[in-house]
Amino acid sequence: MAGEPLIFEKSASKRRGISIPKSDVPETSPNDVIPQGMLRDEIDGFPQVSEIDVVRHFVNLSHMNFGVDTGFYPLGSCTMKYNPKVNEDVARLSGFSKGHPYQPPELMQGALQVMYELEGFLSEISGMDAVTLQPSAGAQGEFCGMLMIAAHFRAMGKPRKKVIIPDTAHGTNPASSHLAGFTVVSIKEGKGVISPETVESVMDEDTAALMLTNPNTLGLFESNIKEIADIVHRKGGVVYCDGANLNAIMGIAKLGDMGVDVVQFNLHKTFSTPHGGGGPGAGPVGVKKILEPYLPVPRIIKKGKRFNLDFNRPMSIGRLRAFYGNFGIMVRAYSYIRAMGAEGLKRASEMAVLNANYIKEKLKKDFYLPFDVPCMHECVFSDKIQSENNVHTIDIAKRLMDFGFHPPTIYFPLVVSGAMMIEPTETESKETLDKFIKAMSEIADEAKSNPEMVRNAPHTTPLTRLDEISAAKKPVMRWRKG
Repeated sequence: MAGEPLIFEKSASKRRGISIPKSDVPETSPNDVIPQGMLRDEIDGFPQVSEIDVVRHFVNLSHMNFGVDTGFYPLGSCTMKYNPKVNEDVARLSGFSKGHPYQPPELMQGALQVMYELEGFLSEISGMDAVTLQPSAGAQGEFCGMLMIAAHFRAMGKPRKKVIIPDTAHGTNPASSHLAGFTVVSIKEGKGVISPETVESVMDEDTAALMLTNPNTLGLFESNIKEIADIVHRKGGVVYCDGANLNAIMGIAKLGDMGVDVVQFNLHKTFSTPHGGGGPGAGPVGVKKILEPYLPVPRIIKKGKRFNLDFNRPMSIGRLRAFYGNFGIMVRAYSYIRAMGAEGLKRASEMAVLNANYIKEKLKKDFYLPFDVPCMHECVFSDKIQSENNVHTIDIAKRLMDFGFHPPTIYFPLVVSGAMMIEPTETESKETLDKFIKAMSEIADEAKSNPEMVRNAPHTTPLTRLDEISAAKKPVMRWRKG
């Protein structure tokens, strides 16, 4: 099927999308005010398109896209959750959207209050003693947490070199540990959750932290976490929990009560802020008192009824980024929490878990389920049954597009061969889940009766299978100097 023509193919000579008024100031050669080396040449091949054609082009492209607002988006782990539009309205209030980071504190009391209260909300939800909103994303939040752990042991005069990370942890955890100067000790478990005995066997006094994800990337709750935390603490270590999956336990259980000392939050997932496209993002970090002195500067403080920024933090790891963070994202998360309330947040977690278990139970007759136990926010299948007919996970994902569904996360977590990680979130209705389940079951049947149909999918999209590896490694450069 032919796709939408490229914007370059719609170009026509001397066609413009705007009308620029005639200049009313004397013309000056750029060379008089700007050094030649800083001037850009004309862009060869830059498309010349009218405004209406530009608008129609991108609207048509949007109709071909899969997104949260267009259909079910069951991407596991780094979930794109529905963003309530009221949050967008709140973030666009002029008092928030027109604020400038260089304004003095006395002129930004409302913004500081929102951030101060959001830190308090996140502390209460997680069971932490203090929170920073500064990190720009979940991965930077991880890095922030590990930098604080490293600073803590240096301050004690006993630097430690190692971090224990299970194979069920979030995929960015090893990189964050390496960046903070640690050596990663990987542990593997065949039962889906970490055993205390495994941690006991590798935990020593040169290990700074255990870095786990709970619930983990298999969608399972780490049921031994309290006992594991005790083992780490007895050897003087710190427990870091990747909070990417907090949306499964929010309002039900607190990580701080489980022995966790530091956690990062993915606001896009648990608290309904936008995700994807490279940002903007936010990955706040919560800590217990033992790590509070090392939080990034500035800290938001309250004296009486006034709010201020405190830079006098001699043990701080310093700044992580310019200014304080992505404020508009914080406003969206704040709006979500205020709208939901404690009971609403708890209900959201309960529905996320219920929806995932509903899918798991309905599809386990069609797809291999590596761990047939109650899951949390997501369930993980494999292509073990379908591979007997030479149909694999990538084929199933492509065929789902013919049914109008965005594919789930595939080939992750790596501990499951041919993994399909499905996360419905709490916002999807039973009718939507039933349609998805029906589509998956039909694909499972096709894998037996007509495997070629699945192997050659998708059939209804503007373009069929793309060379995704080459597209990522060898991007097409459309604009070149002649």
